[in-house]
Amino acid sequence: MPVTVSADALEGFIRDIFEAAGVSADDAAAAAPSFVWASLRGVDSHGISRVPRYVEMFGSGVANPRPAIVIDDAAPGVAVVDADFAPGPVALTQAANLAIEKARTQGVAVVSVRNTVHTGAIGYYVSRIADAGLVGIGIAAGSPMMSYEGAVGASVATSPLAIAVPGTGDKPAVLLDMASSLIALGKIAQYKREGKPLPEGSATTADGTPTTDPELAKIPTPLGGPKGSGLSLMFELLTSVLVTAPILTKYHAGEKKHRQNATLIVLDPAAFGSAEEFAANVDATIDTIHGLPKAEGVEQILVPGERSAGTLERRSAAGIPVGDKLWAELVETAAALGVAVPEAA
Repeated sequence: MPVTVSADALEGFIRDIFEAAGVSADDAAAAAPSFVWASLRGVDSHGISRVPRYVEMFGSGVANPRPAIVIDDAAPGVAVVDADFAPGPVALTQAANLAIEKARTQGVAVVSVRNTVHTGAIGYYVSRIADAGLVGIGIAAGSPMMSYEGAVGASVATSPLAIAVPGTGDKPAVLLDMASSLIALGKIAQYKREGKPLPEGSATTADGTPTTDPELAKIPTPLGGPKGSGLSLMFELLTSVLVTAPILTKYHAGEKKHRQNATLIVLDPAAFGSAEEFAANVDATIDTIHGLPKAEGVEQILVPGERSAGTLERRSAAGIPVGDKLWAELVETAAALGVAVPEAA
């Protein structure tokens, strides 16, 4: 049976683990909410389940617990953040804050991040932007782990896309958060941990043989075939190549160092007209979608982000469920670092 832990207790637990692993107090405090945000919304593959892996990356030198982050802020609406292999939640949270500040002045801002490790739940950063009343768009690229249409083996990254539009009234932000693959690697690990078969067509073995066995699955397949692999390629060009930090060419030439790059785009609705009218039209558009004729067997038509908002409401009240295997892993990680474990129900 899974244990249940409150969001506040888990956030403090993650913060303590990161600090014990060598991360500064400020960076640990910046990173911890991103994991809890994902778990609260049911995105468990990018939530607290990632914490032990981050500790491993700190220990192996893949991730830098004390990065010297450098920001090139020469252009008014543009900035490039060199993360020095900081954890993604540290670098991207800083980038989101900078992008919000710039967009409030310029109307639009583009902030790119290079040389980070595991971006984390990219929806978290655009949600922060939407919470500030702005529109957020985020894309990321990384090492090849997904097949490319027509190729065998790991060819491109499972590059994600997230778009958040501020909510209105009692409505949550409209949040699209998706990978360019049919399934993320973190989801495969989650299926493996839970002993469940993968959805048909979502992954292959290393040699390209389709499989639903999470023990054998190594390579996710692209969403929509050439559409998903094409998106991944374009995200590599608009993140990695744009900031002179290409990943694919170096990886396929033999340089296997783990790193990721990302770009955040922020739009201030007020710069395009009336922010109030924009909010009213967003509200009306959502109502229009909700009012569409329902297909047989459908109880409710949802817009992106509503399902996870419902999970957020439930888990905020009842606590976050943590599977037995993951909880044992977190307890073991904490014990190795001398960190106290929060009480679980």
